[in-house]
Amino acid sequence: MNKVLFALFFASTAIAQQAPMKLWYDKPAEHFEESLVLGNGKMGATVFGGVSSDKIYLNDITLWSGEPTDPNMNPEAHTYMPMIRAALKANDYKLADSLMRNIQGKYSESFAPLGTLTLNFDDLKSENYYRELSLDEATAMVQFESKENEIVKEYFTSHPDKVFVIKLKAKNKNSLNFNLAFSSLLKYEVSTSPNLLKAHGYAPMESKPSYLGKVENAVQFIEGKGTKFSSLIKVTKTDGQVTQTANTLKVSNASEATILVSIATSFNGFDKNPASEGLDDKAIAKAQLEKAEAKTYAELKNNHIADYQNYYDRVKLDLGQYEGKETPTDKRLRNYADGAKDPYLEALYFQYGRYLLISSSRTSGVPANLQGLWNPYMRPPWSSNYTMNINAEENYWAAETTNLSEFHEPFLSFLANLQKTGEVTAKTFYGARGWTGSHNSDIWAMTNPVGDFGKGTPVWANWAMGGTWASTHLYEHYQFTQDKEWLKNYAYPIMKGAAEFCLDMLVEGPDGTLITSPSTSPENIYLTDKGYKGATLYGATADLAMIKELFNDIIGSAKALNKDAEFVAELEATLSKLHPYKVGHKGNLQEWYHDWEDAEPQHRHQTHLFGLHPGHHITVAETPDLANAAKRTLEIKGDETTGWSKGWRINLWARLLDGNHAYKMYRELLSYVEPDAIRPKGNNKGGTYPNLFDAHPPFQIDGNFGGTAAIAEMLVQSDNDNIYLLPALPNAWQTGSVKGLRTRGGFEIDLSWKKGKLKSVTVYAKGGTKTNVVFQGKSKLINLGNGESLTLEKI
Repeated sequence: MNKVLFALFFASTAIAQQAPMKLWYDKPAEHFEESLVLGNGKMGATVFGGVSSDKIYLNDITLWSGEPTDPNMNPEAHTYMPMIRAALKANDYKLADSLMRNIQGKYSESFAPLGTLTLNFDDLKSENYYRELSLDEATAMVQFESKENEIVKEYFTSHPDKVFVIKLKAKNKNSLNFNLAFSSLLKYEVSTSPNLLKAHGYAPMESKPSYLGKVENAVQFIEGKGTKFSSLIKVTKTDGQVTQTANTLKVSNASEATILVSIATSFNGFDKNPASEGLDDKAIAKAQLEKAEAKTYAELKNNHIADYQNYYDRVKLDLGQYEGKETPTDKRLRNYADGAKDPYLEALYFQYGRYLLISSSRTSGVPANLQGLWNPYMRPPWSSNYTMNINAEENYWAAETTNLSEFHEPFLSFLANLQKTGEVTAKTFYGARGWTGSHNSDIWAMTNPVGDFGKGTPVWANWAMGGTWASTHLYEHYQFTQDKEWLKNYAYPIMKGAAEFCLDMLVEGPDGTLITSPSTSPENIYLTDKGYKGATLYGATADLAMIKELFNDIIGSAKALNKDAEFVAELEATLSKLHPYKVGHKGNLQEWYHDWEDAEPQHRHQTHLFGLHPGHHITVAETPDLANAAKRTLEIKGDETTGWSKGWRINLWARLLDGNHAYKMYRELLSYVEPDAIRPKGNNKGGTYPNLFDAHPPFQIDGNFGGTAAIAEMLVQSDNDNIYLLPALPNAWQTGSVKGLRTRGGFEIDLSWKKGKLKSVTVYAKGGTKTNVVFQGKSKLINLGNGESLTLEKI
């Protein structure tokens, strides 16, 4: 049943007629940051599109160094907690910093590069070169002319058929001559059989973080241990001849050829030894290949596109006229950085973030990592792990709002793994109940504080709120889906365990309020009134903000489920005693318990603003003084920061309802950054690489996801009872439309606007029934049956 205002029907159906979304270039990629990436949520392919030599990096999101972690690695660590608390109570911060090193364990493991597939062509030249990535179809394509011949190459990774597909076609008969080769940085062997190239190998048992620099035995392989992989590469359709050597395939005199790549690993779960309890990667890869081989190229492509578009097509965004079709994406980005207006590029970046999430987050229990699933390095930046003090969470900020809730699942299911190891970490490192996570994690659900047993500085190694922050995603998912069974049976026990850890970390502070002890504020350093620069303290604002948000989430969950009244009462009593936010002498929101200076006032982290975003308990309407203090904090920090931090700050400015400042920073997020190999030494400004990857620098995918989430925040915000339309619309987007954004309370929104004013909005009930729709201070209460919709001209 549709409740529609018929006068507006045609206006609403015209919402978000989005232009074709594609990245395109007029030359092959030379560097990783210029490449086109494809992924089916497990397998990743990085396409360079070369002419005489076409290099393709291959990844599998389950291929990591190491094996299941022993969370009981430092069983006596908790005995130092009383000493640290005593040092803090005596305000001996130097001693506390020193003692904190005893509460450390191993480093995380690293996401591994599977290998490189290379197609080497005979006698090809290039004129009128064109390379594109279609976000509308999740396909890549290269075409060029070569001596009166025309060459077309198509690439896609299929989720339903679980293969990477390459199709080559030449205009002239018998003109394609090339060989296929595989290489890897891992331990591997290559063999061939008719039409088939086979690679089998295994990942290292240890890969030390790249930030340690050159260290002895940084990468250690042990035969018979570690995660195994299989990569099968087959020429399935060709009118040429296929011959083989010991380790290559040769295709001769062809006018077309189709190549299928099937990949599998032995990873069988975070708690299963991948060597002795692993999956049969050889059999899995073989079965995938045989099933795909039975289908035509057209069937494989149609299956892939239909599967992908089922998710991608849910959201359309139009921010203005589509101009500059003749300008390659890298040149558009350069022009934009020089001040050009380009609403198409702004919408393209938004949709690229959604594309990356669909492509990298479809494996249960294995979230998108620091680089999504695209990594060519043996020791990738920051191990390409799960950095739990912002980056892993930022990867999923856009999942619910941009209508990709299913792709939140890999992260949400990962939390159950963290809970299991985190219970041991809570007990042995902190002497606490419940469970916790720390600064880093990996595919093995590592939860211990890192630092290599005392070698790391507490400023980054000893943060303890990873489980608290991550658990807030569970309630977020419920707010959007209204799935009470999932909340009851899965989410609530995990949230409760995280809250129990928080309760045991709270102590009475100097003023009688409850504070965490010990605590740190992620990667930031304070400067005391006595001149000491340190990291360890009590009552860091970031800790208390996350605890407040989590406790509120659990109270809301328990009331929705009508359960656990006694625990709710305990949380409410604790909240009433929690140390309150404080406004510093500069008008800023204090990051530290005392009104101390920051050693780095422009530091990239702003975790103490968690309550504003991604939390919800600081708002312009309900807590204006705190919102103003948060704004002052951002003003002091300034706008120049790393890529992921820019993404976060845009969201913060959107929550402050300052669309023009949010837009200013969005433009800065799209500042052109040269690929790392040619980036001028010392130029470490965040921005965007030629292929639209986020530049920390180096590449971190979290900035892409943060930027996409920020656009949604600028256009629609929500809580359980209200939907706020165009809350942070910048002057630059005077006219536009968006289709398919999701809101808390269980609704979906289509809206259009003209000259900054609402033109029409359609609200679809997707699990919710009653909500207030708010625009510029005016609100309208709507009540719908599930599946119903309502279109409004004005509020």
